[in-house]
Amino acid sequence: MTRSASAPAAPAGQMWPLYAAGFTTAFGAHGIAANLGAASGHAVRSLLVLGGLLALYDGAEVLLKPVFGGLADRVGARPVLLGGLMASALASALYAVADSPGWLWAARLGQGAAASAFSPSASALVARLNPAAKHGRAFGSYGFYKSIGYTLGPLLGGVLVWAGGMRLLFTVLAVLGVTVAGWAALAVPVVAPLPRSRQTVADLARRLADTGFLAPTAALAGATAALSVGVGFLPVSGRAAGLGAPATGAAVSVLAACAAVVQPRAGRALDQRRLTACSGLAAGLAVTAAGLTGATLPGLTGVLVGAALIGVGVGLITPLGFAALAASTAPARLGQTMGAAELGRELGDAGGPLLVATVASLTTLAFGFAALAALLAAGAALAFARRGRAPGRGSTESGLGA
Repeated sequence: MTRSASAPAAPAGQMWPLYAAGFTTAFGAHGIAANLGAASGHAVRSLLVLGGLLALYDGAEVLLKPVFGGLADRVGARPVLLGGLMASALASALYAVADSPGWLWAARLGQGAAASAFSPSASALVARLNPAAKHGRAFGSYGFYKSIGYTLGPLLGGVLVWAGGMRLLFTVLAVLGVTVAGWAALAVPVVAPLPRSRQTVADLARRLADTGFLAPTAALAGATAALSVGVGFLPVSGRAAGLGAPATGAAVSVLAACAAVVQPRAGRALDQRRLTACSGLAAGLAVTAAGLTGATLPGLTGVLVGAALIGVGVGLITPLGFAALAASTAPARLGQTMGAAELGRELGDAGGPLLVATVASLTTLAFGFAALAALLAAGAALAFARRGRAPGRGSTESGLGA
């Protein structure tokens, strides 16, 4: 099943389960991570154990997302999506039933592996079910609901843990996984895998080293790095300025809300040709760098300015990056490309906080923010420099290479 640029967009009923899958992975990841340390009692007895549980989920994603992305190309994205959602539900149910430290480790590993399957498959289906001319809007909507999951995860997860402990949160995630899987099975059409030419390891390496893949993936990694730094370190900066937990929590919510609001608008602007992928990614990197620079300002001003601008930058980069990847990838390789791009985002998710923490430990947190800002500003400068040499939109129009 292929769609031309002039073909109609997928009916809304086909897309809603994919948006729900994006919400599920974001809600589950942040909902549990934000509440593990405070509420898992006998299961988490030290910071080392907490760090291991957090890393287990991300480690599974780093290793398995490219694998499941390639599998989606071979057997079809829909069965991998459904299998991943059901596996996520099963992993969540394990701890909900067993409620023991060992099963918590197994559940986190299973959830990470399952997200590695259904997250890139959902992205590939968003691209396959919509024509190229509608990719911006489709990925903008997908990113919007994922951002809602990131926002509600810590908040709603905390309420569930307060009401019934971690077992209730895992139970809700199990029910959510089954529900979304059933919805997708009913509403998402079968999208047959496309014939593919034989690909050697050298062919794969050349394709992933091409600017058409590297540029948007690097931008997505930078956005994820800034998002992770904002969520993790802006509260630290706020507390150092004497702000209470409600104020710093509200600032992080501002970041997520700005990202959620901007993404659909950025996608529509791309589809309507009011924005090109290259210029949008360059602007997104520049705004994100400005947000990190703003975070160096003292007090509530720095926290709010940093949160708002980082959110806007992330909201620009995310749908445009995925639309550019879809435009520069053969439909038969979409799963592999989305899985590899998700790997880049995971590396940014880990690398951004590590860079900021390293610099901050040697100097101050303000210098840590400034270091990541400088890195993203350099990326923005490169993207702006390439913009004048690149055409409009699509595999050759994205401004990011063919």
